[in-house]
Amino acid sequence: MMKTLRFLHLWVGLILGLPLLALGLSGTVLVLEPELRGLFTPSPAATADTGAAHSVAEVVAAAAAVAPPGAKPATYTAATEPGGTATVRFQAPRRGPNGDGGGRPAGEARGPSQNGPSQNGPAQGGPQRGPQGPGGGMPGISVHIDPVTLAVVRTPGLDATIGWFHRLHGNLLIQDRSGRDLVGYLGIVMSALGLTGLVLWWPRPGQWRQAFIVRKAAKGARFHRELHGAVGIWGLVVFLVVSVTGVAIAFPQTIAAGVGSLLPMAAQTQGFAVPKVTPQEGGEPAGVDEAVAIALAASPRPGLALRSASLPQSPDQAIRVVLAPPGGAMTSTVTLMVDPWARQVVEVRDPSAQPAGNKVTGWMRPLHEGEGLGSLYRVLVALSGLLPLLFAITGTSMWWIKRRNRKAGAARAAAILQSAAE
Repeated sequence: MMKTLRFLHLWVGLILGLPLLALGLSGTVLVLEPELRGLFTPSPAATADTGAAHSVAEVVAAAAAVAPPGAKPATYTAATEPGGTATVRFQAPRRGPNGDGGGRPAGEARGPSQNGPSQNGPAQGGPQRGPQGPGGGMPGISVHIDPVTLAVVRTPGLDATIGWFHRLHGNLLIQDRSGRDLVGYLGIVMSALGLTGLVLWWPRPGQWRQAFIVRKAAKGARFHRELHGAVGIWGLVVFLVVSVTGVAIAFPQTIAAGVGSLLPMAAQTQGFAVPKVTPQEGGEPAGVDEAVAIALAASPRPGLALRSASLPQSPDQAIRVVLAPPGGAMTSTVTLMVDPWARQVVEVRDPSAQPAGNKVTGWMRPLHEGEGLGSLYRVLVALSGLLPLLFAITGTSMWWIKRRNRKAGAARAAAILQSAAE
């Protein structure tokens, strides 16, 4: 049994090492995204925090002025601190026959921006490629706006890089649902490798202390084995939490059904989905600013402010409004789904008032992204993304050293037999 388990653990790890490595390293980058953005994003003008912020609709309009033709605004994210930038993410237009967005003739100017007219290319501070669009692998476009001056804040190359890591981590750069499914299956594999690694690591009586450390005298295959086991056992809990929650994010409906069979759970849309609403013929739907006002008025807790809002991609979609206390973590947010036609809230996701099953599923994304349990947990989640790299190096090294030693031993045995025969 243990021999079979060791064989499976080794060869599954070797065969799937590269995609697992890609998921781990990209996850570390995304956990550190706020620090990377703080490091590389230029600050707005010093006067930015002295005036009143413009409305959501005005910020979206300013972003749309520099977005490629055909790009549809998908989400608005408010500035997280005074003087910060708001972000509008667009669904990228499909590429036309000339290879440009929406079939626009190559080299045609996009028109004026807050920083001046464009000359045969994106405006200064124009759109940058961001994370994938809501429904698939198509990359999105992010535009950062100073909400006070409506000036476009440029982040050259950063959004393109972060967006690439989002797509790599979310769907391995595969631009359809199969990419997300593949990531989910790899999460299951990663969880299985963690559990089988625990079984293989389990020490014999009297060897528990040595199992948690790497001895100074360890060399060769023994060093790699002790490092593999010691680091693995110290990081196992966070590694499994990140792996299992990643599976839940990839397959939200399946996991919700499983949780609902064990715990009380109220029906609600899962993940980033929004409820369907019924358009009213001859009516005029509420805009995003009115939807935000409706959500704030219906907020189940006082003191909440706008964190983000979705922008409907079709008339039958509700508007998702996310509220949070200033500086609050993801686990403290409240999500309200607003029917823009009926001008009323049709669904509320408040973690403090939900049944146990909803609380469990609601924690999946924060746990996966290193939120909700303080700075130490966030650091541990970032470090857990480096574990596949260490496991790949030590596991491959153990296999190679043992293979080399077996070949050397076989050669020595053959030489001895040949000498004896002579």
